[in-house]
Amino acid sequence: MSRGPGARELLDLVLDAGTFFSWDEPPVDPPMAASYAEELAAARHRTGLDEAVLTGEGEIGGRRVAVMVSEFSFLAGSIGVAAADRLVRATERATAEGLPLLAAPVSGGTRMQEGTAAFVQMARITAAVAAHKAAGHPYLVYLRHPTTGGVFASWGSLGHVTVAQPGALVGFLGPRVYESLYGREFPEGVQTAENLYAHGLVDGIVEPERIAELLGRALDVLCADRRFEAEPAAPERLPLPDVDAWESITRSRRPDRPGVRRLLHYAADDVLPLNGTGEGERDPGLLLAFARFGEARCVFLGQDRRGQTEDTPLGPGALREARRGMRLAAELDLPLVTVIDTAGAALSVDAEQGGIAGEIARSLADLTMLEAPTVTLLLGQGTGGGALALLPGDRVIAAQHSWLAPLPPEGASAIVHRDTDHAPQLARAQGVRSVDLLAAGIVDRVVPEYPDAADEPEEFCLRVGRVLREELGALAHEDPASRLRSRLLRYRGLGR
Repeated sequence: MSRGPGARELLDLVLDAGTFFSWDEPPVDPPMAASYAEELAAARHRTGLDEAVLTGEGEIGGRRVAVMVSEFSFLAGSIGVAAADRLVRATERATAEGLPLLAAPVSGGTRMQEGTAAFVQMARITAAVAAHKAAGHPYLVYLRHPTTGGVFASWGSLGHVTVAQPGALVGFLGPRVYESLYGREFPEGVQTAENLYAHGLVDGIVEPERIAELLGRALDVLCADRRFEAEPAAPERLPLPDVDAWESITRSRRPDRPGVRRLLHYAADDVLPLNGTGEGERDPGLLLAFARFGEARCVFLGQDRRGQTEDTPLGPGALREARRGMRLAAELDLPLVTVIDTAGAALSVDAEQGGIAGEIARSLADLTMLEAPTVTLLLGQGTGGGALALLPGDRVIAAQHSWLAPLPPEGASAIVHRDTDHAPQLARAQGVRSVDLLAAGIVDRVVPEYPDAADEPEEFCLRVGRVLREELGALAHEDPASRLRSRLLRYRGLGR
């Protein structure tokens, strides 16, 4: 495939015209053999560059950013000691100046001519990137063709958001090395950007010509002012009508009821989808994104009713993906919105062996202790541990016909009465309705449906969006320590 634009061309595509300013200092070369010195001199003469990476700053949509970009035509973009020095200096400067950092590697990996000294530089670069992220600054990665070896296994795999060039070869061990070591070709189609996307390892496949637009949208969310004054949503019409619990459950199961995708379509002003856990899993039952509701920016993770079927129920991978969203909210100091809409977590051999119970527990622990503001939306069905895993928020909002229960009513009936005929009766007795949850203090606010979200999908979603915007705006002004303390105390007196 075509290698795509070089370092200078990519900077021209990504940055506002005339804004790039180089941070590079002349490289200090390590001691080297004469043959390597000749290679280095030839690379410098041929490319007009002094090393395999360019670093500096520029602007995207008028917003100042730091950049570090590889050049493959310079010794295959390989990283030696001098190139590592440059990357570390740029990362540390971006951290000190509070700038988002954009990385665009393209590389065969560590520079073999410098041996182990070059190899261990990956640890230095990784430490600098980790410190940048720990300081709460965005780190965005664009993987180009090809990106392999130590570069992919260090600063190429640490992005808050990671996208890749279409068709790019991306992998840990280069195919030529694999064939030389093992005497056979590496399986075709594995080390491709598209296969990484299919396995939840990158967030998107993006043409170089579109990368500036995507980065601008990401930065609009990640670098926005967290404090804003939200206009109050229209007041709910209270009291809500006394709809029977079984009627609400029946309505929540309508196939045309709006889920997270229609909510975002109608109510969000911008959505930047993310993909998978970043660790080799993606689950169609969970949607993870950066989203903007007016001035309110957030990490948004929601159970997707469209992706959950009898064949693909909500599995442990979905909760690992949700926990990635929680980590992003913590690292980037962004509020988190979780959306509950599930008929229940998977009950299967694969789910058990995949650690479903442990993932529910870890999701609960992570969400409960998350320092970022959190808003939970109970949108539809809320069955069992899969629902509970996303419940503990600073504010919990419920759609009128949403519900929350330890089992579907049919399952509870099977336990208590050894049949499913008593499901409506048990639903009434268990207090699963939104109005019951409001009275018990489990939810803080109910969004009405007139009379059913499925009958007014756009109006309902816009109503929910206004409530989310208002709740996120209010939380932005609360003291973080007090907010966390209140969350931890939330369910202490329940049931007494």
